Amino acid sequence: MGNLIVMIILGSIISLSGTTIGALMGLMIKNPSKRTLGTLIGFSGGLMLSIVVFDLIPEALQNWGFINTIICCIMGIILVTLVDNYLQLNKVDRHIKMALITAIGLMIHNFPEGIIMGCGFAAGGSLGIKMSLIIAIHDIPEGVAVSAPLMASKVKPLKILLYTMTTAFPTVIGTFIGAYIGKMSIDALGISLSFASGIMLYVVCGEMIPESSKLWEGVSSTIGILSGVIFGLILIRLL
Repeated sequence: MGNLIVMIILGSIISLSGTTIGALMGLMIKNPSKRTLGTLIGFSGGLMLSIVVFDLIPEALQNWGFINTIICCIMGIILVTLVDNYLQLNKVDRHIKMALITAIGLMIHNFPEGIIMGCGFAAGGSLGIKMSLIIAIHDIPEGVAVSAPLMASKVKPLKILLYTMTTAFPTVIGTFIGAYIGKMSIDALGISLSFASGIMLYVVCGEMIPESSKLWEGVSSTIGILSGVIFGLILIRLL
């Protein structure tokens, strides 16, 4: 039991490092121009779109079925629409709103990732560590996706780092749950993946891609979006 807890803590640290590295990569760019921000936000949006369309939704369809996936995806879109309207009524800065909605989607998505990792530890330590490394690599662009709009809103670097790291904590919670239940609930996984997919589709199509084009109307933002989609495909293929 003691060894299992140590391995879980180690795996959680490894997985959290991915989001942190992504945030630091975003923060390395000092005083980014509108062209740089447009390209970076476009890249993050394209990458998230690729992961949702080619990874999350197919996995939800495989594990949970077509009708249930569509219903939960729509429910995620409805929820984030209500949140978006509330933030607009309260005149929240558009970049902070973008980061907040992105963070909500990532936190919901990261919970089942943690369960998967925890189940790996329950099955055997080496499998759990392997899953931790995969999740860490997978979470690097997610850290960039949250930090980029916060940078555009001139939020202090320390706060950006803190906010970005917070999105990864559901992974840690899910790891402990997954390790002790020993097996993953197909229904819980399907709901989480479908719900997160709806939220991410909304923020990518309604916020990130339009904002990328608004920040820089030139070809750079378009190249950023397409590069993100292609990089997402490569990431899915490799992992």
